[in-house]
Amino acid sequence: MLALAVSLGSAQFAVAQDQTDAAPPKVSIAAAYTEEITDEAVFIGRAEAINKVDIVARVNGFLETQNVQDGALVTKDDLLFTIEPDLYQATLDARKADLDRAEANLELAKVDLARKEELYRRDATPESERDIARANELVAEAEVKAANAAIQQAELDLSYTEIHAPFDGRIGRVTTSVGDVVGPTNPPLVNLVSEAPIYVNFSLNEKQFTSVLEQYGENAASLAESNKSPNVHVTLPNGTDLDETGEIVFVDNRIDPLTGAITVRAEFENTDRLIIDGAFLSVQIEALEPTLQVLIPQAALQRDQRGDFVLVVNDKQMVEQRYITTGDNVGSAVIVLDGLREGESVIVEGLQRVRPGVAVDAVVASEQPGE
Repeated sequence: MLALAVSLGSAQFAVAQDQTDAAPPKVSIAAAYTEEITDEAVFIGRAEAINKVDIVARVNGFLETQNVQDGALVTKDDLLFTIEPDLYQATLDARKADLDRAEANLELAKVDLARKEELYRRDATPESERDIARANELVAEAEVKAANAAIQQAELDLSYTEIHAPFDGRIGRVTTSVGDVVGPTNPPLVNLVSEAPIYVNFSLNEKQFTSVLEQYGENAASLAESNKSPNVHVTLPNGTDLDETGEIVFVDNRIDPLTGAITVRAEFENTDRLIIDGAFLSVQIEALEPTLQVLIPQAALQRDQRGDFVLVVNDKQMVEQRYITTGDNVGSAVIVLDGLREGESVIVEGLQRVRPGVAVDAVVASEQPGE
């Protein structure tokens, strides 16, 4: 009897153990939900002056005057520097004297040619003498042209002794002093940068750029010229939003094969000079129309060699493996472009305890996204 009792007790324990092993594993689930998503992103842009130039002396000489201070604002044609002009003025005077001599020689050659032609008509001089006189006239004409060209070069060199601002802007630090010898092979005298208006360059990936074109009904060539092109806003390096709106003025003609992005340029008036050439800025394109998207928590997403998938709990509490196409992340959620419908439940906790085709004891996760 004792042996029978022990045997019965062991059997009952085995049945209880089998029932425990057969209990479906507990998992936490979250329902796929929909939300209006605006395909808007923040880009890193860089400010670029519309005009900037290194001011270099175009002739050699002593720097005679410096008419601007470091960092000064200048307007177009303001006199910045003067290089000692005396040598170039003297050269110009000499070239003018050369022209006078060449013109006198030309007159003499013309008179000689006229005399020789008259004598040739009278058979009083050989033809060769007439031809020599004609050649001398041509030489004299060439010398006049050369003298005029030399005067133009001398006048040009003399004009280079005065260095003027080619456009409105602000100069940087002057690198030379009065009395220094300057010239084309020396370092620049100063850098000049225009401050207003100013460009901001940034890049859009292919998807973002295509969305912009579709919404505004433009193509890459017409976007910069259209009155419907999107407004652009920037955030300054200190986190302040610039109280100005920029407009797109240029779109590159190709997608960069290395980055998969296209360069876009916006122009800002930069009235307060808060955008500085070379500065990095946060750029936002004016919000696009929102679209309804399906989202799930990122915790539900898994990946294998075939791609992204989730484990779905169906209405029979069975696990299904579902491959999906995902989009961008939105906070702690991810957009599902294909493969899942709103309201379907995905496992977010207990993934390691289940596999496709098994029953589960599903409970709703304590924090449901989209609520």
